[in-house]
Amino acid sequence: MLKAGIFLDVENLSRTGGRGFRYETVRRLVEAQGATVLRANAYLAIDLQREDEDDSYRQAKENHRNAVRRNGFHLVLKEARRYRNDDGQEVVKANADLDLAVDALLQAENLDYVLLGTGDGDFLRLVRALQDKGKRVDVLSFGNVSGDLKREADYHHYGFLIPDLLPASDRRIGVMHYVDERGFAYLTVREGLSVSDLRTDVILYAQDYTEDGRKVSADRFRDLKTREVLIEFELIEGEGKPRARNATEFNWK
Repeated sequence: MLKAGIFLDVENLSRTGGRGFRYETVRRLVEAQGATVLRANAYLAIDLQREDEDDSYRQAKENHRNAVRRNGFHLVLKEARRYRNDDGQEVVKANADLDLAVDALLQAENLDYVLLGTGDGDFLRLVRALQDKGKRVDVLSFGNVSGDLKREADYHHYGFLIPDLLPASDRRIGVMHYVDERGFAYLTVREGLSVSDLRTDVILYAQDYTEDGRKVSADRFRDLKTREVLIEFELIEGEGKPRARNATEFNWK
C-alpha cells in the first residue's frame, strides 16, 4: 500500500473552475490509486481585514474552513495583503506557493505518492524534485492548467471528468480519443475514481456537436481531438452504442 500525501493549492483550483469541489472526493481519489493518506494539506487565503469588518463573511469563511478540517485536511492559511497597482486600484493577493512547495518537499520524505492539486506551471520544478526522490506525483487540476505540468506529472487528473468531485449535473463530460473521417468520433468518459475506470465506447456524430448553436465544419470537428477539448453532452443509452447528444464545448467560466 502506497503512503500518500495531498497538497492542494485551493485558490488556484477554485478560480479555474473547481469552486465548491468536494474534499472527501479528493481523499477517495487518492485511496482509489491504492494509497493510504498520511498527510493532507489545504492551502487557503485568509482576508483578516475583511473578516474583521464583515461578520457574515467571516462566519461563512469559518464554516468552510471547519468543513475542510472535518474532511481530514490540515489548513495552511496565507494572509491576504493589499496594495495599489499602477492604475491606483486596490489589489488583494495571497500566495501560498512557497509554503506548499517547502511542505511538500519536507513531508514527502516518508511518502511514496503525492497528489498535487493545482494547474500552476510554477510547480513544475516541485514535481520534478519529488520525482527525483522516487515519488509518484499526480496532478489534479481544472481549467487553465499548464501543459508542461500535465506532461511532467505521472498522471494528470482532469477535475471536470472525475465523478462526484463537483456538484452533480445531468450532463456528462468527456474528451475525444478517436475521430473518423466519416464524421464521427469516440469519447473517453471517466466512470470512477481509479485511473482505469474509463469507458471509451461513447460515440459522437458530427451533427450532434454545435458551437454557439451552429454545426461545425469537418475540420473543426476533427480539431476537437487535437486541442483536447472537453466536451459536455447528454448520454443516450439503449440499443447499440451509447451516444452523445446535444454536445458542446465545455466552458467552466
